[in-house]
Amino acid sequence: MSVPSNDQAPEEPPTPAVSARAIRMKGPWGPVYGPIDLDIEAGGVTVLRCPAGSGRTALLMTLSGRMRPMSGDLEVLGRRRAKDIFANAALAGIDELDTVAESVTVRDLITEQLRWDAAWHRLIPRADEADLARVCGTVFGDLPLPPLTEFVEELTELDGLLLRIALANTHRPELLVVGGLDQIANDDSRALLVQRLIALGRDQTVITASVNAVAAEGIRAELAVHNITRAELVGQQKGGE
Repeated sequence: MSVPSNDQAPEEPPTPAVSARAIRMKGPWGPVYGPIDLDIEAGGVTVLRCPAGSGRTALLMTLSGRMRPMSGDLEVLGRRRAKDIFANAALAGIDELDTVAESVTVRDLITEQLRWDAAWHRLIPRADEADLARVCGTVFGDLPLPPLTEFVEELTELDGLLLRIALANTHRPELLVVGGLDQIANDDSRALLVQRLIALGRDQTVITASVNAVAAEGIRAELAVHNITRAELVGQQKGGE
């Protein structure tokens, strides 16, 4: 009589959240970044360690489907077309895209986002405390929510960025891309931001960036990214001459 085998077929490794090979971006004044190779696992928080600047901003926009690389191969969560990546990614903390007017209140921003998310025929009243909790609660966690009547210019750096993340993340897509951690100057506030991203990373893949290493338990990975500054790109051009 044959004995059933206990051998199991080896599990295939999970599809990475991001697989990039030799992606490049070029603008009117020359190269912006690249070539860049990246492999980012799904889930948790991955920090791209690289200097701030237009190259880093363009790379984050590329990974979230807001820009398309001029060359190279990019796959994000199994998707290759920029519009498909866009549909499954939230992007926050990029001044070129989601800077908030300082003269508006938190209530104004929540109301605008709720109306943007709603079907065109629905009448959405001004946001109340329940709306504030629904939009911001997951992102802020145990941290106090900003008052609805507070002007954006009066918010702390941390609360301002968390609010931008909450507004971008209302649909909770698979991928959340957040601009550089270094835009928060205070060390304690930056540590709180990292902890909130780690909490979001339990249900989403979170990608962010930092100039310096992030010494925080719970970060899935920190990846050094090169070919992203003007000095590096100019060096490449000279080397190829």
